[in-house]
Amino acid sequence: MPSEKSVYLPNPSVAKNAFVSSFAQYQEMYQKSIDNPEEFWGEIAKQFYWETPIDINSFFRYNFDIRKGPIYTKWLDGATTNIAYNLLDRNVKNGFGDKVAFYWEGNHPDDYSRLTYKKLLEEVCRFANVLRSKGVKKGDRVAVYMPMILEAVITLLGCARIGAVHSLVFAGFSADSFAERILDCEARVLVTADGVWRGEKLLSLKNICDQSMNKCAQKGHNVKTCIVVSHLGRVTSPSGVQKNRNNKTPMQEGRDVWWHDIVPQASTDCVPEWVQAEDPLFMLYTSGSTGKPKGVVHTTAGYLLYAATTFKYVFDYKPNDVYWCTADIGWITGHTYVVYGPLANCATSVLYEGTPFYPNNDRFWLVVKKYKVNQFYTAPTAIRALMKFEDDLVKRVDLSSLKVLGSVGEPINPEAWMWYYKLVGREKCSIVDTFWQTETGGHVLTPLPGATPMKPGAAAFPFFGVQPALLDESGNEIKGEGEGYLVFARPWPGIMRTLYNNHPRYETTYFSKFPGYYCTGDGARRDADGYLWVTGRVDDMLNVSGHLMSTAEVESVLTEHPNVAEAAVVAKPHPVKGECLYCFITTTDTTRFDDKLLTELKQLVRERIGPFAQPDVVQNAPALPKTRSGKIMRRILRKVAVNDRDVGDVSTLADSHVVEELFASRPVNA
Repeated sequence: MPSEKSVYLPNPSVAKNAFVSSFAQYQEMYQKSIDNPEEFWGEIAKQFYWETPIDINSFFRYNFDIRKGPIYTKWLDGATTNIAYNLLDRNVKNGFGDKVAFYWEGNHPDDYSRLTYKKLLEEVCRFANVLRSKGVKKGDRVAVYMPMILEAVITLLGCARIGAVHSLVFAGFSADSFAERILDCEARVLVTADGVWRGEKLLSLKNICDQSMNKCAQKGHNVKTCIVVSHLGRVTSPSGVQKNRNNKTPMQEGRDVWWHDIVPQASTDCVPEWVQAEDPLFMLYTSGSTGKPKGVVHTTAGYLLYAATTFKYVFDYKPNDVYWCTADIGWITGHTYVVYGPLANCATSVLYEGTPFYPNNDRFWLVVKKYKVNQFYTAPTAIRALMKFEDDLVKRVDLSSLKVLGSVGEPINPEAWMWYYKLVGREKCSIVDTFWQTETGGHVLTPLPGATPMKPGAAAFPFFGVQPALLDESGNEIKGEGEGYLVFARPWPGIMRTLYNNHPRYETTYFSKFPGYYCTGDGARRDADGYLWVTGRVDDMLNVSGHLMSTAEVESVLTEHPNVAEAAVVAKPHPVKGECLYCFITTTDTTRFDDKLLTELKQLVRERIGPFAQPDVVQNAPALPKTRSGKIMRRILRKVAVNDRDVGDVSTLADSHVVEELFASRPVNA
């Protein structure tokens, strides 16, 4: 396996034609972005349309130091624009109306379609007009719970066209989780589909939405309109049968309406709503360490600049390339690198509905071959899962179109990196191992395909305009080699601006620990060559298959069970998921810890959060290791989870005998 000193140079064929073709050029551009951000980003902004021009005197202002007053970031303040206009009208007017914006590839290989920029513009205008007819105005929130279908893209851009704020939730969250998010953002309109096939599994999305809307109604909030795409009736089921449109999806009169009954009849003319640069574009919920999800708010102009620029340079996208990001549209990766970034660059993308394993384990590679994909962007979880199968599944498929391979969601382990590089990339592709967050809006640490010598597993160097630092626990900066908290000293255009309706929590979560810095919550180390390696969460968060969730969130669900007195959750390394949930529960005095309770607890987590959050291990803990002040020492629980008896100092525990009891009661198969 490669060591930290292993370096792989960009293939000369990639470097020769790259936008950034050497490390020296990267350094020069990076320095300009730090020393003169107005000029650097101002040049990029010229390619977009501004209804009210940019004022160079109010181009960029911020405060990251909570001691000096409220935290804020403003880019291009005072300018007005519309992001849907820039992504669609601008490209059509520039002569690209007939260019394919999206190839849609369904769950079943028999299902596929395409959408040109001209047709996408027409459909977005139609849907935007429908939203206006339903009373949606600038600033209103629209809840979205959609599969990976073209209507999902149309929905987001339709919201953007009229200045509405979309709040899209991954269609894998439970009804409870979705209801919580609808309530928080106060959405009156919901857009969904009747259902979707994921592999051989049928998900009844409208039924989940019905449960969510009922839960909202019980708390006094009524969704006025639910627009439903009839998707199941037009796709092939895993059995090969194509269903008809007359499905039995329950529709509530006066609230629920079929997409096909209202959208095709709407006008294709829709005047865009010109919004302020700092007006919100969308909100996206991410897990909070206290258990309550945080509504991360991204604004219009800065996000547009950053999504467009990171997409262009990190994937080195050229006009005739075909790009494919496998991320679900429900996550920030889907927002930035399925919708906004590619369209801002007039890119042709693949939008894929299925899984890597259906109908067979070579589906990803066959899709790459079918569309002659040049840039492929996926998660380490998927890579590790595909590594388990025979190499011939990859070798026998023509992947010669590939130039750039991307990784996202969590740090990629060197073994997976090498498999990706050697087998999928045939040692000629650059790998861009991107680090970023829902909150950052786009890549903040990443190699560039033609410029950065690659180290397997390293996030490498900051993107333009990003100024990282490593701090110790006391807030002192670590220069040169070392490991500490990963923070950023200044904002880039795409950084989040606030948490919806909760700016104090925004300031506390991200800016109170180290005044003057944005704190990522992740640790990182810098090696002797200056490369940054992200080491993972340093707070009570865990990352399961790219799904970030808080231990508090899972613990609160477990303790809802009447037979659970106390619960503590930690992350345990997992060969495919990266991390999995290892849960410790203390039962009530009259309860027996048995398979029935285990099943109920796992099902409860699935229902309240989502299937991806189901614990891998639930251990019966007669007691939990606590300090004399009552604080649970999760450090010790993490040691128990991996069966490492080197637990360190236990002198602060109220009862140190608990530690031995926990090791003794570890499940045999844990």
